[in-house]
Amino acid sequence: MKQIWNDIHGEVHPFSALDFLPREQMRGLQSQRLRDIVKLAYEKVELYRNRMKEMGVTPDDIKSIDDISKLPFMQKTDLRDTYPDGLFAVEMKDIVRVHASSGTTGKPIVVAYTDEDLKVWNSSIIRCLKMYGVKSGDVVQNCYGYGLFTGGLGLHDGSQALGCTVIPASGGNSERQLMLMQDLKTTVFASTPSYFMHLIEEGKARGVDFKKLPLRIGVFGGEPSSDAMRKFIADNTNVIPYDIYGLSEIVGPGVGGECQHKCGMHILEDNFYPEIVDPDTGEVLPDGEEGELVLSTLTKRAMPVLRYRTHDITSIIAEPCKCGRTIRRISRISKRSDDMLIIRGVNVFPSQIEIGISRVEETTPNFRILREMKNDMESLTVEVEIQDKYYGDSLETIEKIRRKIQASIVQIVNIRIDVKIVEPNSIPRSQGKIKRVYDNRKV
Repeated sequence: MKQIWNDIHGEVHPFSALDFLPREQMRGLQSQRLRDIVKLAYEKVELYRNRMKEMGVTPDDIKSIDDISKLPFMQKTDLRDTYPDGLFAVEMKDIVRVHASSGTTGKPIVVAYTDEDLKVWNSSIIRCLKMYGVKSGDVVQNCYGYGLFTGGLGLHDGSQALGCTVIPASGGNSERQLMLMQDLKTTVFASTPSYFMHLIEEGKARGVDFKKLPLRIGVFGGEPSSDAMRKFIADNTNVIPYDIYGLSEIVGPGVGGECQHKCGMHILEDNFYPEIVDPDTGEVLPDGEEGELVLSTLTKRAMPVLRYRTHDITSIIAEPCKCGRTIRRISRISKRSDDMLIIRGVNVFPSQIEIGISRVEETTPNFRILREMKNDMESLTVEVEIQDKYYGDSLETIEKIRRKIQASIVQIVNIRIDVKIVEPNSIPRSQGKIKRVYDNRKV
């Protein structure tokens, strides 16, 4: 086991042997890593120590991977409530990078990495890229956002470590994206699937024939890719689309991905242990049953995350895959157990939008969110009722208020969302649980 650990952590280009490890050896490795990480979390993180004491559990009670169910769950609120460094298990001098995502009150969720953690992350990205058929010498156009979000830099570093040429294009500026794609002969494109579809449409309008480009692989994440999206991509390009799975709270992209047989996403379970639980009771469900995905980081030392409830609904596929990999798969994720929306790869909560609206004094508490498809991309439109005395004012005043609301929302969610001022009392009222989100997409 020690040799395997050294191989995966000590090499610049890790070998993917762990993907094919016999199940008993994998369980042994998982058990060893779980014991180590639980001990670290208990000793260094107050939240884990207090909760384990409340449950009457100590690190000595964790003897194998089967004992993971004895540990408490974690929720997104735990990361918010411990902002900025309450979950760090090492000193700041040992942390080489932090990432963050927006929070409902303006405070971000901060995640941290040691140098070893980044090596694990790189190796995870490489293992996913190898599943897709990406190889050294490929030209990767990375359109995930750079900066505090995990997508851009995470995929960038892993692709570069594999030996690829990386174009750090980030998102937006479709004309430039198309130019780079053609002039630099991109072979691998990484983005949300909806953004790639948008580029296909933009390319058509500008006379770009995607089937004549060297593009052959799409690395798509940040949002589910539907069968309709995949068909559109297949009909208009020579790109084979692959899903990459990840979330900032765990590591970022690279938690898992599809192999070329496209029968679920392989989870790199030596680093990220998956469980499926009943969303209501928290009871662990057997392989094959649909429920909420729970993930534990077995190797992340800067900020261990144990039994994190992702709210993603899926199931574990235990049957062997034709590719020969023994790491288990999860079925494609198409729904969640909470109300989070994913727009252009960014997580957006209705509560965030509500806070943004409430900060503008001219508004009322009445608003609704419309999920729509515009130019083959999912978008949100927020309809807001403002106070009567302002609605009867000039168009210039109403437009000024609309822009204030839009700016307030952007400040929290970090993406532009369309805002429409509507007539007072035009939004339906509810006698029971209020309905905020209306899905106007064509299914």
